[in-house]
Amino acid sequence: MAVDYIVIVVYLAGMLAMGWWGMRRAKSKSEFLVAGRRLGPAMYSGTMAAIVLGGASTIGGVGLGYQYGFSGAWMVVTIGLGLLALSVFFSARIARLKVYTVSEMLDLRYGGKAGVISGVVMWAYTLMLAVTSTIAYATIFDVLFDVNRTLAIILGGSIVVAYSTLGGMWSITLTDMVQFVVKTIGVLLLLLPIAVVKAGGFSEMKAQLPTEYFDPLGVGGETIFTYVLIYTFGMLIGQDIWQRVFTAGSDRTAKWGGTIAGTYCLVYAVAGAVIGTAAKVLYPNLASPDDAFATIVKDELPMGVRGLVLAAALAAVMSTSSGALIACATVANNDIWSRLRGVMRKTDGDHDEVKGNRLFILAMGAAVVVIAIALNDVVEALTVAYNLLVGGLLVPILGGLLWKRGTAQGALAAVAVGGLTVVGLMAGFGVLANEPIYYGLLASLVVYVAVSLATRPTDEAILAAWRERLAGRSPESPSEPPVPAHQ
Repeated sequence: MAVDYIVIVVYLAGMLAMGWWGMRRAKSKSEFLVAGRRLGPAMYSGTMAAIVLGGASTIGGVGLGYQYGFSGAWMVVTIGLGLLALSVFFSARIARLKVYTVSEMLDLRYGGKAGVISGVVMWAYTLMLAVTSTIAYATIFDVLFDVNRTLAIILGGSIVVAYSTLGGMWSITLTDMVQFVVKTIGVLLLLLPIAVVKAGGFSEMKAQLPTEYFDPLGVGGETIFTYVLIYTFGMLIGQDIWQRVFTAGSDRTAKWGGTIAGTYCLVYAVAGAVIGTAAKVLYPNLASPDDAFATIVKDELPMGVRGLVLAAALAAVMSTSSGALIACATVANNDIWSRLRGVMRKTDGDHDEVKGNRLFILAMGAAVVVIAIALNDVVEALTVAYNLLVGGLLVPILGGLLWKRGTAQGALAAVAVGGLTVVGLMAGFGVLANEPIYYGLLASLVVYVAVSLATRPTDEAILAAWRERLAGRSPESPSEPPVPAHQ
């Protein structure tokens, strides 16, 4: 394993070096939080693919392939479909808004009355996403160095917190680009063909496994529908994803770069399912499907290649973790702390704002590591986060983008009723049940439409300013939304 260790150590040292280099570029709030809004197509595509394809998509995707066969690809497929929908239909408009958070978008659209509540919901989601990604270090470092869970979480989390704190989005962008390359080589170009060959090829896989392993719908229609509600819609509204859209240098980059990244996700989804299916042939009696990735890497890959593929898994986890961490810190600082203090952001280039955001990343990172050590049930935590995100925020966000008649009162009611419905039904049916997201989303939609129609339309001054920002004709400004004429 000596060569494998060298590969991993060099990779981790490179991540820290990228963080140090990024610190030299992040001199303003815009540079620190959204990489100066000037990424080109190649870097934008690579970093967007890196953040959405995390440990769940890599280790979990292979595990679903082990459990269900080719249909195990559906979870990651729905992630790719969500990214494609975001890129084709919404990303150009989102990029032109020149904001930093989803809550700022809601304030612009509805007149400054929806940000705090939506910020709290988004903060909880990004925090749990960062926590669950950080917990995944335990699995990888256990395979690599045979260390205990707590030490693995501290080691992996500290590296991510370090480079994220140093250079903000520039450091994360640079490291994500490296991670994208490592994942492409490690998973698609090395592990995929080696796993298929070791399993005897597709003909042998078909001979060894039941026919349902090759049924594209074998995982079940209801499961696929739930994946769409949670992951496809989650991609449309998550702060971690929007913050990457804000880094695009142009509308065209946001649209076509994201489309390329979404297509890449579909390829990655199929690869993970095929690798898992091959692992089922090689190791039919694993204790847990999630052991499939580590087992096939450890037992079937040659020295050096094994280190690179494990680095690919580490890259997948680190990219999602760092993206969720900066999103969590941005929401905590900009949408919650600043509003509670009653302080609006006056300048974009103030160095003190960089310092403040850096301190929030450090604080949120420490909290994430502590919670990750204490938390055991990762799946339930992530399910709660996604249910609250989609059930509470999907309707007011998409409604604001698509329906002129939506009002601030309707948006607030949708967030409150959708969120409370989700929480109540999770308590009644169980956290992992499908009913909470089904009925929570429906309740949010009904309330949003009913309350919006029953209340006074959004003031025309607010809508006019909103249209100017959507069209890209209004300069970036963190100031308060326009005051309605009747006030």
